[in-house]
Amino acid sequence: MSTPIETLLERAAAMGSDAEVVTEAHLRKVSLPGGAGVMGLITLDNGQDHTRPNTFGPRGLVALNAAIDAALGDDEITSLGVTGKPFILAAGADLTAFAAGGVEGVRTIAELGHAVFRKLGEGGKPSFGFVNGLALGGGLEIALHCDYRTVMDSAAAVGLPEVMLGLIPGWGGAYLVPQLVGADRAVTLILENPLNQGRTLKGRQAFELGLADACFSGADYLEQSLLWAARVLTGAETVQRPEVDRGDAWDAAVARGRGIADSKTGGASPAAYRAVELIEGARTATRDEGFAAEDRGLADMAATPELLASLYSFDLVQKRAKRPAGAPDRSLARPVTKVGIVGAGLMASQLALLFCRRLEVPVVLTDLDQERVDKGVGYVHDEVDKLLLKGRVSPDKANRLKGLVSGAVEKAEVFADADFVIEAVFEEMSVKKTVFADVEKVVSPECVLATNTSSLSITEMAADLEHPERVVGFHFFNPVAVMPLLEIVHGERTDDATLATAFATGKALKKTTILVKDSPSFIVNRLLGRFMGEVGRIVDEGTPVPVVDGSFAGVAPMPPFFLLSLVGPAIALHNNETLAAAFPDRFYVSPALKRAVEAGKTTYYLPDFSIDPEVEALQEQPAEPVVLTPAEVRERVLSALADETRRMLDEGVVAAPEDLDLAMITGAGFSFWNGGLTMLLDRTGLSEKVTGRRFH
Repeated sequence: MSTPIETLLERAAAMGSDAEVVTEAHLRKVSLPGGAGVMGLITLDNGQDHTRPNTFGPRGLVALNAAIDAALGDDEITSLGVTGKPFILAAGADLTAFAAGGVEGVRTIAELGHAVFRKLGEGGKPSFGFVNGLALGGGLEIALHCDYRTVMDSAAAVGLPEVMLGLIPGWGGAYLVPQLVGADRAVTLILENPLNQGRTLKGRQAFELGLADACFSGADYLEQSLLWAARVLTGAETVQRPEVDRGDAWDAAVARGRGIADSKTGGASPAAYRAVELIEGARTATRDEGFAAEDRGLADMAATPELLASLYSFDLVQKRAKRPAGAPDRSLARPVTKVGIVGAGLMASQLALLFCRRLEVPVVLTDLDQERVDKGVGYVHDEVDKLLLKGRVSPDKANRLKGLVSGAVEKAEVFADADFVIEAVFEEMSVKKTVFADVEKVVSPECVLATNTSSLSITEMAADLEHPERVVGFHFFNPVAVMPLLEIVHGERTDDATLATAFATGKALKKTTILVKDSPSFIVNRLLGRFMGEVGRIVDEGTPVPVVDGSFAGVAPMPPFFLLSLVGPAIALHNNETLAAAFPDRFYVSPALKRAVEAGKTTYYLPDFSIDPEVEALQEQPAEPVVLTPAEVRERVLSALADETRRMLDEGVVAAPEDLDLAMITGAGFSFWNGGLTMLLDRTGLSEKVTGRRFH
């Protein structure tokens, strides 16, 4: 039996604190045209700018309940609408309330959210959800409770990311989405997208998925939505939705969901499996039963260590990422009005696209000959044209972006007035030193010289320059447009003005920036190097590749040899050779990997994902093979990572375990529900077993 809403409101009021940024629910009356009556339009607004989205905490839910009750109790109001402050509907629950409330507090918030939201669809007056921007978790669920929905085509992010956070959609999403769009699309939204690095939908994609009944664009989105709502209310517009298949298709979707949970989490995420159960049960459950199952699910998830790890990860991404540890005073940063890029290959071209889109300043590519330069500039122009075709930029914006990107062979002609020059050439120290020596002759004394090296010493790279203090590591991850992490590497002589400029530029590029001490392969590549080295050693000793690949579901974002194929065997080999040269006692270079690179192999797999027999033939079997079980493989590799993590922290590679975890989440895709890496090592006991102490 559900708890009376009066009791829930009293409990929520007691849970509220001054720390909550309350999202107020402002009710106003809007007279609709065509005799459609008066709409009670509720606008959600926490009084903050766009960097602080609306969220629902205990006091916010109480405020929303009061606004809905006022609208339902006003006889002049004939319909309800819910929208948000500019470009943001809501980002879901205030997760600090989850962290502070304990299991009972979570149960209260879960039940209250259901009780308040369902008044929109069950209050006796037609209701409309106007998704005017970002709508995640409870932000989407509040719209799902409405009878009808519109969405802004340019909405930045629409989705139900809860499973990524060790939770389940708990305010109606797990029940309402399959009822609306079918079980298979529900699996995509609730399970597949969150487990693919928290993928979300743009507004138009949400419409195409069936989450909204109409899609509008432009500054007059709300006006168009109100006109559409008036037509629906007067019968001039009929909303038709496809019938949901509740037969074999539902069973197939549930099976697909379980397969995704297995492959992505390996049983390590209780939330993923509970989400599948909720979708399965939604086929026959009543609304009351479906919502009660969500309440139980949220309460159960609140008792898991995975939720605590997820909240830790969420705090890293939302808070620590915005205040990088060790970054100099931002007032020291110099303006960047022009960017030079040495190189015009794929990585350099990706950088040019990012710099021109985010900074909107002139960007110049240089390379050894005009053909390479033209190819690099052409890549950027083609990518801008793709954005135009997708409606991501306007024709004027596309022309402006393409006009910002140019190329040249002679650096002296184009770099003289650059404020920031980054090299993206072959990963060889002598090549990079030559590049910087050439660039230093033609740039101003204040120009920052940045290197995208993934493993080489910044200090050595700058050693022969007249101004080594302006050289900084600026290491992106591939693909540049997708991966959030940017490692900013402090050489021994890098000065604060250079570092401050690097951090300010990284922020303008919308990247997660982390300060790293100059050390071999920095953070992510060093840990992945130890990971892949140990994996290679285990295979060379006799454990088959498929066994090793199947040992890390729920730990790493993909099987290790898939990762090796994605990165490229040659790049992985170079990274491990660099690390083995620096730390020969710990880093292993697989002879089989060397042979694969010498044979020109770019992947270990055939198109059907079976092992390439030619690669398998390069794997020499030892006379006395040692074949480990998946559990033994996992423990041995994680033990190596525990050892390397402790060494990196003791060396001061990063300021704290939190920075290392933030890097592994944003640069290597390690799971939220594991807390990145160190929380997982603590939870499994390997931290103490290997290093004698926990990381937290």
